Amino acid sequence: MTPELHAVADSALQARFLAAKRSYTTRRVPAAQMAGLLSDSTAQPRPGDLVLARIERIGKHAALEQTDSRRSTLFVGDEIIVAYGARYAPDQFLAELPHDLGPCHLAAGGGVAGRVVSRHGGCSAPTELQPLGLVLDAHGDRLNLTRFSLPAGSAHGPRPLTLLSLGTSMNAGKTTAAAHLIKGLVRAGLRVGAAKLTGTGSGNDPNLLRDAGAALVLDFTDAGHPSTFGLALPELHSILDAVQAQMSAQRVDVLVAEVADGLLQRETEMLLRSPQLRQRIDGCLFSAGEAMGAIAGMQWLSAQHLPVLGLAGTMTRSPLAVAEAQQATGLRALRLDELSDACLARELLQRAATLAQGCDAA
Repeated sequence: MTPELHAVADSALQARFLAAKRSYTTRRVPAAQMAGLLSDSTAQPRPGDLVLARIERIGKHAALEQTDSRRSTLFVGDEIIVAYGARYAPDQFLAELPHDLGPCHLAAGGGVAGRVVSRHGGCSAPTELQPLGLVLDAHGDRLNLTRFSLPAGSAHGPRPLTLLSLGTSMNAGKTTAAAHLIKGLVRAGLRVGAAKLTGTGSGNDPNLLRDAGAALVLDFTDAGHPSTFGLALPELHSILDAVQAQMSAQRVDVLVAEVADGLLQRETEMLLRSPQLRQRIDGCLFSAGEAMGAIAGMQWLSAQHLPVLGLAGTMTRSPLAVAEAQQATGLRALRLDELSDACLARELLQRAATLAQGCDAA
């Protein structure tokens, strides 16, 4: 055993694991499997590897979202267990996967350790981390999120009716629109599932979707990814397949699934251009912050032959913006109170069925 590999039976090390603050992204990993630590500074992290790290300096993220989604205030010297990964967040950070166990950053409050390479001008510097080692199991193997992910699904397996919540960018109102649509579908007497297919690990959005009444809520972290930034298209497909398989197994009538960020973000664009995706979804709700974004988004989605059921988002706070968007697109812009109405929810499902029939006929 090398000096860099702590003994598996080290009770002091196991006590450190239990005392460390564990992040949301690591919630599927049983604490009992954390048995060793690889502290070789030249070790190369892989996406999803668990790392024990020490807080060196408090920055943007002054709290860590724990496995139960409670935000735990961070102090310099705290030891945390998070997952290595990358992040793409136009309103915050661009972070890459580090090449070694050298100093890095808390790139997301949900528990992503990455190396921040750029940040929004209005965003504080990231919280600084000193990795102490990769977390190992009793056999000396790395603990990685993929080991504890959902069973694989099939691109041709059964699925519930699936609606996507899309938008122009971060903070366009996608999750809020999805939550209110879920509420409307639940009020219509349906068993509703919810999912986040892409993004960066955090429990905030899944918890909102759960609060809206979703019977089952999953996200990409359940599929073994702390973040979806940098994934290849087959990996994105596998997330959707696994989520839809679980929803079908739980007899969900309708799945409302959010795709993060905007249409021009790499993974979002790649997924939405995919013919396989078009065969696995039934309609889209598009959120925008202003009329021009809604118009451009509608045109982009139409070019991909994706059925848009309606417009939503922060734009709907402005009656003038709503009027502009509706006139230019011919689509109805839906306020939150309308989305949460049972009758409107049924209308959207009927529209999805009608559009699907039109696509089949074409």
